[in-house]
Amino acid sequence: MSAPIVDVHAHVLLPALQAQVAERDPQGFRAAQELDLRRQGPESSRVSGGMIRERFERLTQLPRRLADMDATGVDVQVVSPSPSHYYPWAGEELAEHVARTANQAVADLVAQAPERLVGLGLVALQHPERCPVLLEHALGLGLAGVEISSFAPGVELSDPRLDPFWAAAEASRAVLLLHPFGCSLDERLDRYYLSNTVGQPAENAVALSHLIFGGVLDRFPGLVVVAAHGGGYLPTAIGRSDHAWHARPDSRSCAEPPSTYLRRLWFDSLTHSPEQLQALVAAAGADRVVLGSDYPFDMGDEDPVGSARAAGLDASALDALLRDNAAGLLARTRTETR
Repeated sequence: MSAPIVDVHAHVLLPALQAQVAERDPQGFRAAQELDLRRQGPESSRVSGGMIRERFERLTQLPRRLADMDATGVDVQVVSPSPSHYYPWAGEELAEHVARTANQAVADLVAQAPERLVGLGLVALQHPERCPVLLEHALGLGLAGVEISSFAPGVELSDPRLDPFWAAAEASRAVLLLHPFGCSLDERLDRYYLSNTVGQPAENAVALSHLIFGGVLDRFPGLVVVAAHGGGYLPTAIGRSDHAWHARPDSRSCAEPPSTYLRRLWFDSLTHSPEQLQALVAAAGADRVVLGSDYPFDMGDEDPVGSARAAGLDASALDALLRDNAAGLLARTRTETR
């Protein structure tokens, strides 16, 4: 039998957790909402609110999720908490509560359909010293790994304080889904939904550049990092990074030219363009791209399998993208949960 078709980028909403955070820290929660409003702008915030309400069943109800998977030909979905649950402003106690509660909620969801779902939990990047413990908690619940943002206030992914976390993730072969939450460009992107259409790819590029230029992938070459949204702008503009590495001593901070590190990372297929997906496969390698939909958000792909097939990849590359690459990534977890 062939390996299952796996969508590595799908989300679950945890409204009960959001209510807990609002109750425990109403001032911080309100400030976070105000920041999000400034970043998106009033029009995009209004549209996004309506989109969440319209898709609430898909985000919270397992029967609808499984039916949608069946309709799109997805056998297994890797689910992670919606990025709204990062709460990067939260203090250590609240942040740990958020991560542990989210981890348990995702584990409970996966337990209802273990042949169809694989789970990712959370850590609190704003508290680097807690990340190894929270990763251990997620893995102890049977989750495949955790979802991480592109940065946290005062913490870039190249921050040395994260090294114990990277070491733990490497040793356990935990899957790390790099999925930006918010954008550091703030009000410059507060209209036309630029906060997402430009902000998300930019944040992916910045975060991956910190991993590369910061030497994280040199120190921890066995990390399993899956970049959402096709890795944003970086994979198909990597020539500029290579040029800087050759031309400037302040960019010669990693052992090899930056483009070589693309083949140490994984990328989902959510590029919204057949040509862009072809370019991603060419840049990263056919063995480094996996299926991703961003289910069930409007900036996702309603037919990820169809989009992958429309990209004109050869049969072996397409099969690797749909099945084999993700099967290898998830081999540890799928074996342990059977």
